[in-house]
Amino acid sequence: MSTAPVDRSELQAKVQAMYRDVALNPQGEFHFEMGRALAERLGYRAADLDRIPAEAIDSFAGVGYYFHLLDEMQGARVLDLGSGSGMDTFIASLITGPEGTVVGLDMTDAQRAKAEALRQRHGVRNITYVKGLIDAPPFEDGSFDVVISNGVLNLMVDKPAAFREVARLLRSGGQLAIADIVTAVDLPESISCNTNLWAACIGGAWQVERYKQAIEAAGLRIVAEQVNDQYRFLSDNAQGATKKFGVKSISLRADKV
Repeated sequence: MSTAPVDRSELQAKVQAMYRDVALNPQGEFHFEMGRALAERLGYRAADLDRIPAEAIDSFAGVGYYFHLLDEMQGARVLDLGSGSGMDTFIASLITGPEGTVVGLDMTDAQRAKAEALRQRHGVRNITYVKGLIDAPPFEDGSFDVVISNGVLNLMVDKPAAFREVARLLRSGGQLAIADIVTAVDLPESISCNTNLWAACIGGAWQVERYKQAIEAAGLRIVAEQVNDQYRFLSDNAQGATKKFGVKSISLRADKV
């Protein structure tokens, strides 16, 4: 297991730059696939995608589907950590209905600006976008019934702190549903300290059992999980790491104890 530190400020700058490009130039070249074909292959329903802004789907860079793992969400208070251009917030808005509320938290200005412009253009009233960091979210304890996140928590340097914040934000009995990148074995420092690969959702990936232990140590109980076989990386570097270290996508649900 790597113990060498990654440069947090350098990593944050590279993540923001990459996901600014994801928002503004979704047809560009990235380590990962994006868009509607990916979303449908991962499990998003075409009927739901037809009801949300196409531009949000264009910039979708998630790694799995998890809404089917959740209980009834009608009227729920939902937080999306790393909400990007808003695709999952729009899907959550459909599921919660007008009585529910959805908050998207993201540190990248271009992503939030795109999502907010789409929200306004399509007249969606139960979504709010907030600037902030996942390990320091600006919300009170127990503010949410459901927390979701798609392909983002692997980008966190301090994952245990992020999961502790999730537990703090959830009400008792609340649900966490995430899709994320994990590995079969711990990554060597040549990868885990490479901020380019980290920003590409590989360098920060944790070994799967270590990742799940961090979730449960935060006071959450994993109740469902699956491997997302339909997810794949695009670049040669990313594919090489996938084969050598067992990099894969999983979805899981964990409930606050």
